[in-house]
Amino acid sequence: MPYDGHSMKSILALALATVISVSSSLGADHLSFEPKGGPGGGKHVVFLTGDEEYRSEEGLPMLAKILSQRHGFKCSVLFSLAQDGTINPNNGASLSHPAALDSADAIVMLIRFRHWDDATMKHFHDAILRGVPVIGLRTATHAFNMPKDSTYGAWTWNNAEGGLGRIFLGETWVSHWGKHRVEATRGVVEPSAKDNAILRGVTDVFGTTDVYEAAPPADSSILLRGTSLKGMNATDEPADYSKKNKAGVEQPINSPAMPIAWTREVKNDAGKTNKIFCTTMGAATDLTNEGLRRLVVNSVFWSLGLEVPEKADVTYVDPFNPLMYGTKDGTDESDPHRFRGFKKGVKPDDLAIGK
Repeated sequence: MPYDGHSMKSILALALATVISVSSSLGADHLSFEPKGGPGGGKHVVFLTGDEEYRSEEGLPMLAKILSQRHGFKCSVLFSLAQDGTINPNNGASLSHPAALDSADAIVMLIRFRHWDDATMKHFHDAILRGVPVIGLRTATHAFNMPKDSTYGAWTWNNAEGGLGRIFLGETWVSHWGKHRVEATRGVVEPSAKDNAILRGVTDVFGTTDVYEAAPPADSSILLRGTSLKGMNATDEPADYSKKNKAGVEQPINSPAMPIAWTREVKNDAGKTNKIFCTTMGAATDLTNEGLRRLVVNSVFWSLGLEVPEKADVTYVDPFNPLMYGTKDGTDESDPHRFRGFKKGVKPDDLAIGK
């Protein structure tokens, strides 16, 4: 066949376009934020989103931007996706780009009842066995609901040992201790923890989620307890009724108040130690609270053995106006808190810096 320069240029152009298209599609299923200089030193923090209720797909990208642009960490954010590549937190079988976990220095997770396949779970499992620290928010205590034939069934939230939540984080799902969507939470520093580095610069912790029932094991260090309030505003008075706990014992709801943030150090099956920070707060709406954002940012520094700043910069990188948490689609005009589902049609790239 005679040489046809025009045809060859067309072929090369098509090939280049294909490469660009493939590269874009391969990178479009997750977010990757390069560090902008700072004490994080480029350490890789991997954020796992995927819950049907508390809008981790909104809150965790915001935190990743802060850690990368304000503090110098490399941050990857992984999502539950629909087949069309849009974010769908209801798809409990999905985690985009799990290979990011292979180079994770720390994991920040807010996932709920996930049932990933064994190939995906292996990336997570191997990171745990390497001793990677874990920062668990809200429903991370009941992160997995694995199929019965899964290799990783031991990490299911309601198995005999309480799954990943109880084994590593220190608690699994127990109950809504406060009244869900009726009673907000005010964080109160545990007196014995007042000098803990993770609490540096942390004041006025408040969230619109309710307090979870939680009883971390004795090897945990409690940082904050959660006062259940009579309403959904930071100025509301503490609730003043009694209820039965998991053991069936009647107790005042705020005496003692439930732990809402604690740390642990857990030796895993490979003999490595995982540093753990867990808080039962962490919905996207909770993270509009400066004190809670600083608590989570500080926990990343602590987990990686880095000096915790005296007052970490937790100002937003991009505007942040999260949806109210909830599992129902649509809005109820009579509900002042707008109990609703996730934003439809959003792709990971739509949450990049500057968007």
